[in-house]
Amino acid sequence: MMTLEQLRIFVAVAEREHLTQAAEALHLTPSAVSSAIRVLEERYGIALFHRTGRRIELTEAGLAFLPEAKATLARATSADLFLTEIGGLKRGTLAIAASQTVGGYWLPSLLLRFHETYPAIDIRMVGGNTEQAAEAVLEGRAELGIIEGEVDHPALSQRIVARDRVLVVAPAGHALAGRPVTPDELTQARWVLREPGSGTRSALTSVLDETALDIILSLPSNEAVRSAVLSGNALTAVSEYVVRDDLATGRLVPVAFDLPERAFRLLRHKERYRSKAALAFEALL
Repeated sequence: MMTLEQLRIFVAVAEREHLTQAAEALHLTPSAVSSAIRVLEERYGIALFHRTGRRIELTEAGLAFLPEAKATLARATSADLFLTEIGGLKRGTLAIAASQTVGGYWLPSLLLRFHETYPAIDIRMVGGNTEQAAEAVLEGRAELGIIEGEVDHPALSQRIVARDRVLVVAPAGHALAGRPVTPDELTQARWVLREPGSGTRSALTSVLDETALDIILSLPSNEAVRSAVLSGNALTAVSEYVVRDDLATGRLVPVAFDLPERAFRLLRHKERYRSKAALAFEALL
C-alpha cells in the first residue's frame, strides 16, 4: 500500500521534473527520492516518469495521477489539522495564499497582529498573482487566499475584506502626466504591466481593450513594474499601495484616468474543513 511520504515525493518530483531539486525541497537524498519513485512504480507495474539521460518527465499515467495525489495530500493535511487543533489554538499551521499587492503591502501588518494574539500558530504565506493564489486554495496548498482580482470557481467561497484603488501613473515629465486624458491617448502610449492573470492588469483591461494597448513589457512583480516605469517613459496601472511614496515625492505622477475600485477578496474552499486558526484569522479581518 502506498504511503503519504511516497505521494509527497512523487508530487515534489512531478512539479519540478528534477530529482535533485525535489530531494533538496524534501530534505532527502536524491537516492532516497529515486528509490521511493521506483518502489511506487514497481508496486503498481506502471511507469510514472520518462527518464531520458539526465532528464525526467511525467508519462501520461503520471500526468493523470498527479491531481489525485495532490488531492489526497490535501485531505491528509486537513485531517492532521483537525486532530492537532482539538486542544485549541495552542499549536498548528495557517497557510495563506496572497496575490502580490495584498501580500506585499496590505497583509503583513495583519499577519503580525495575528501572530501577537496566537504566537504558537505557524503562519505560512504563499505568493503569486490572483490566479495562482486561487489555485493554491483549490489544490489545498493554502487554506485561505486573499486576492485583488476576480475569480469564478464554484468550489470557492468569496467575501470582500477591503477595497483598493488602481491608478494609472507615469514618470514625472511624461506628456500625459497630471492632466485629463482620453482612451485614444492611452492606446497610443507605451505600457509596462504585470503579467496576464494579475489583478492590476485585469483592472486596466476591464476598461481598455488589451489588444489596442502598446504593451512593451510584461513583468512578474510590482517592484519590477515600478522600477521600469521610473526608468523609462511608459505608463502603468498599479495599486495605490505600491506607489504611495513615489507619488508623495513626485517621482511618479497620476494620470487623470479613473479605473474602477477593486476589492480584496478572502477565498476558502467550500468543502474543506475550516481550521480554528483560519476562523480566528477571518475574525481578525
